[in-house]
Amino acid sequence: MTGKVFLIGAGPGDPELLTVKSVRMLQDADVVVYDRLVSPEILSMAPAGAQMVPVGKSPDNHPVPQERINEILLEFARKGQIVARLKGGDPLIFGRGSEEAAHLMARGICVEYAPGITAAQGAASVSGVPLTHRGLASGVRYVTGHRQANGSLDLDWKSLACEDTTLVIYMGVANIGQIAMRLVAEGLSDTTPVMAIAQATTPRETRLFSQLGRITLDVRVSALKAPVLFVIGKVVTLSSEWPASESDLLTVSSRTIAAGQQAHA
Repeated sequence: MTGKVFLIGAGPGDPELLTVKSVRMLQDADVVVYDRLVSPEILSMAPAGAQMVPVGKSPDNHPVPQERINEILLEFARKGQIVARLKGGDPLIFGRGSEEAAHLMARGICVEYAPGITAAQGAASVSGVPLTHRGLASGVRYVTGHRQANGSLDLDWKSLACEDTTLVIYMGVANIGQIAMRLVAEGLSDTTPVMAIAQATTPRETRLFSQLGRITLDVRVSALKAPVLFVIGKVVTLSSEWPASESDLLTVSSRTIAAGQQAHA
């Protein structure tokens, strides 16, 4: 008997943001194959007897290559087991879920999806920074700030540098300097508001408020812990934590970082 694989979006970390379908699939699993970004609070919801298989990757550290992950899922399913493949955020947004599904379906394995709250939505919900807002941002774009094997960020910088659009950068900590420089070069003001939010929706969350011209330095000083999401655009000023004046910006960010570090201790 052949099993099946559930591709489950684990959301940004808060277990209360899981869908009912995600919880049902997870609790039906014989095996849980999970990424590094799945929070411990969500992992604790797995069935007591389920086999837990970590396959997490971090920048420049891929102990379990993607090709091996594909095979692990296939091997368990061929044994007749129900496999919960837990991915941070949504499995079809920068999660390589579609690659895993294609590998499995080409070999006759049934795949079902459970969408998840992606990091951008989670960050918006906890920070009060909307992704769109009338008069400030008529659209939103999700962009990856990292390329496979540290390849060049060959993005369409000119179209991304739009002051009427909210830009959300995933996986961009290592390249935020290059990203900020290119956006300013294409016309975005260096005073464009930026929010960097680390481990959003979890007890370990930290927020940093900055501007495009200084975000590189602020991130370096803050030493934010991954995963970090960047929200760039005028909507950031709608946060209740956005300072009343530019001179207060560093003070507010420093206080936020200190509070986050104390929570992590």
